[in-house]
Amino acid sequence: MAENLAPNWRLREQRYQLVGNVCLKCGTKFFPPRQVCTKCRGTEFDSFQFSGKGELYSFTTLRSAPAGFESYAPYSVGMIKLDEGPLVEAMLTDVNEDELEIGMRMEMVTRKIREEDGERGLLVYGYKFRRGP
Repeated sequence: MAENLAPNWRLREQRYQLVGNVCLKCGTKFFPPRQVCTKCRGTEFDSFQFSGKGELYSFTTLRSAPAGFESYAPYSVGMIKLDEGPLVEAMLTDVNEDELEIGMRMEMVTRKIREEDGERGLLVYGYKFRRGP
């Protein structure tokens, strides 16, 4: 049973706080964290806390959901360009499909992503994005 909890525990900073890293050589920021900088090939990084704010770069609406997400269908997924640079893919929440516009301000929120089946009935929480200020 502990094996089922381990991945969720290891990814808690990325799922709840948008913690990535920044290259100490060139300053490029990454989410999720990287081990090698794609810009300068640097290998030394510091942890970086993203603000969770950005703008909607692209989106689509899924009407036929994959296994485990059927109860959410239809739902929208978007690419959010964080104010600090990286693009993040996430489910969109608290907004109707017809209200979505490229360039609209978005903010990260923590929401239930799905329920894992099994005897423990683990609820998996993570980040989603909604219309921001």
